[in-house]
Amino acid sequence: MVRTLIFLLTILLIHGSGPSFGQGTIDPRLLQKLQAAAPDDALECIIYLAQAQPETANLKRREAKAFAVYNQLRSHARTTQQPVLNWIQSHHKSWQSHWIVNSLKVYLTGAEMREVIQLPNVEKIVPNPQWKLTPPPAEWKASTLDTRGTVPWGITRIGADSLWALGIQGQGVTIGGEDTGYEWEHPALKQQYRGYRNDGNADHNYNWHDAIHDINPLNQDSMPTPASNPCGLDSPVPCDDHSHGTHTMGTMAGSAPEESIGVAPEANWIGCRCMERGWGSPWTYLECFEWLLAPTDLNGENANPDLGPAVINNSWGCPPAEGCNTENFSLLDEAIRQLKAAGIFVVVSAGNDGNQGCSSIYDPAAIYASSFTIGAIRQDDTIASFSSRGPVLVDGSGRLKPDLVAPGVNVRSAVLGGGYQNWNGTSMSGPHVAGAVALLISALPELDGDVERIQYLLEASADPMLDPKVCGPFDGMMIPNAYYGYGILNVWKAYQLALETSNNQPDSNGDWDLRIYPNPSTDLINLNWSQKIAVREIRIYDQVGRLLTQENIHTYGTWTRSIAAFGTGMYYLQLISNNGTRSVKFMKS
Repeated sequence: MVRTLIFLLTILLIHGSGPSFGQGTIDPRLLQKLQAAAPDDALECIIYLAQAQPETANLKRREAKAFAVYNQLRSHARTTQQPVLNWIQSHHKSWQSHWIVNSLKVYLTGAEMREVIQLPNVEKIVPNPQWKLTPPPAEWKASTLDTRGTVPWGITRIGADSLWALGIQGQGVTIGGEDTGYEWEHPALKQQYRGYRNDGNADHNYNWHDAIHDINPLNQDSMPTPASNPCGLDSPVPCDDHSHGTHTMGTMAGSAPEESIGVAPEANWIGCRCMERGWGSPWTYLECFEWLLAPTDLNGENANPDLGPAVINNSWGCPPAEGCNTENFSLLDEAIRQLKAAGIFVVVSAGNDGNQGCSSIYDPAAIYASSFTIGAIRQDDTIASFSSRGPVLVDGSGRLKPDLVAPGVNVRSAVLGGGYQNWNGTSMSGPHVAGAVALLISALPELDGDVERIQYLLEASADPMLDPKVCGPFDGMMIPNAYYGYGILNVWKAYQLALETSNNQPDSNGDWDLRIYPNPSTDLINLNWSQKIAVREIRIYDQVGRLLTQENIHTYGTWTRSIAAFGTGMYYLQLISNNGTRSVKFMKS
């Protein structure tokens, strides 16, 4: 693995470089390879076509957004790719295509590239580079700290355990991961895997996808054969051939007796393997992104955007040494923007190059405005030495990153073989944020699909942190800054802010239309909501999360209760129904 095991992605496509043939361009790296190749030698190419711009502005629910994006991207790809497919079929070539970023993969000779570049809608032809990621000490080194039997420090630091005390642990939310794969039968992950069935069996359709169809040709660690990979190829069951993916998923959703390692331990998870023992190519990453937007059955068919995740964790990056540069940065940005348009929250680790100082966030996908970029802190709340800093200069944007920081040192989570280890790295920080997003959506389902609002809540509620140094135009004594962004993740405060800013307002999706009317003069609290929804339980908690009262009911539309016995202060009221859970906040004066 090269540079940081926040993982990989050499990105594919190139903007306006190289000689022009017709309307498009050919990547200079391909032309350079062709100089040393025989005329009939074919190189692996990615054909990049005109991209679609899906419209979802009038949609609120994630399922509706995802369905619209899926349909529009598929339709656009089907139409614009047809001239290229006609050419490919007439030349009797094998090919693969994607729609999340309108592109095809095929082997072409130099003469064929010059033909294809003149076809309608073709903008670029670029290589599909291969590389390996190598773990730096900061990312991969296991700690000797033993935290068995206790809640990991990161979970308490971000306030997740306060939401647990309210009964909010990620129920009803699906988390997605794209990584080295996942050991689904690990004791901390098995029950949370969406494909698991209570009889001990599992249905992996729509819950798992393996994008590794070939052994990476650069893999020299062992005999490059399918049998040499512990997961093989096209694994029909979730499998991790490395351990990194299992560790990240454990931090998001893991839980087992005496090992409460996950931020959202009752969330479901689904996953996609995008690397072959750390050896990868851009095409496999796109395949996973596409599958996460619209999961398919094990045959890769019958896609269903309704079954996509609410949040995706991406603990990887693509450094310049792997070929990422200003001319091809836009590809992954395109994929992540489509996921965001589909209402899916995309979390990305900042990178582990902090020892390079300011502007050490220079790897996609952490550099993008469309990514929610996460740095790492230590247990004393200070930034980890390895955590990459902003601003982003590599693309000329001067963009301020990271967005937030979260625990990334001595993070205990699951590893292969049913074990547990403490790891360091921003790969460990990102999963804390992804898990926190799952908690917020579980508490307030109307947030599902509202990416902008979730980002606002996380940023506005973060614990601000300062640094006396300056990075470029950004003073470390201001908020946000290039070290901590808006500050340290605090999901408990984010939850409180969500209640405060939505109090007495209709739900964004309009299905509950929930309103609360405290009346301190009469010591009554009145609730009104949609007559279509039957609430079966109501709970009231104090401001530190202690349950004060619980009432089992079966009521449509309205509920009134005396709060005369309550002292003055802030309280949290939770309604539970078959339509989900809603929470509101009220003050008794």
